Amino acid sequence: MDPPVTENDDWTPFSRRSALLAAAASLTAAGVTILRDRFAFAAAPASAAAPTGPFTLPALPYKDDALAPVISAQTIGFHHGKHHKGYVTKLNELVAGTEYAGMTLEQVVVATTGKADKAALFNNAAQIWNHTFFWNSLKPGGAGAVPTGRIKDKLQSSFGGVDEAKKALHQAATGQFGSGWAWLVAAGDKLEVVKTSNAERPSAGKKPLLTIDVWEHAYYLDFQNRRADYVQAVLDKLIDWSFADKNLG
Repeated sequence: MDPPVTENDDWTPFSRRSALLAAAASLTAAGVTILRDRFAFAAAPASAAAPTGPFTLPALPYKDDALAPVISAQTIGFHHGKHHKGYVTKLNELVAGTEYAGMTLEQVVVATTGKADKAALFNNAAQIWNHTFFWNSLKPGGAGAVPTGRIKDKLQSSFGGVDEAKKALHQAATGQFGSGWAWLVAAGDKLEVVKTSNAERPSAGKKPLLTIDVWEHAYYLDFQNRRADYVQAVLDKLIDWSFADKNLG
């Protein structure tokens, strides 16, 4: 299982229930609604034993081999079928018999953010959310389409165009020391690229639009230590700008 890590979000409960619900609603606005619409947080196919508990492994929105040759079916099998599933299994174990068993995934993430004594809960819940967001940030042949809609205008005004935005994402993804994520986020009227370590998410006020997983298990079977090549291939062939456009709201 991946090592624990805490996140330094500035979140102090003034009224635990009201603050939790408000923060969870904010996280939902940052992409969860779209994930539910498209990804449905469905249980895994019957061929893959689903974890037992309140949280289920989302089924992929495409076939295991749909992202090949950039991401092979073998990598998908390990990454989604073992790593992602493992987070779900562990979270169900951790919440059993606790108040967290009755919460949504987003509420668990928010309630445990920045709390050292809840690091295991946060790590597993956040990794479920991050991975679900990652799978939806990809689309077979997705990067072959030129960005359209608001995202096209935002990429132009914020970076100077899609190529410059891809360069910024590539730099963040390859510059992340150790395991983590590179994110395209909306920060006010502008788009930014940020990177986070381990299970961490973008800080408050930065709305996730899409992400690239740079944990070694995301690419090592296909690219070994060539993270830069993996990131470039994802950006050139798989990144789904339409998902980012929908997340703009």
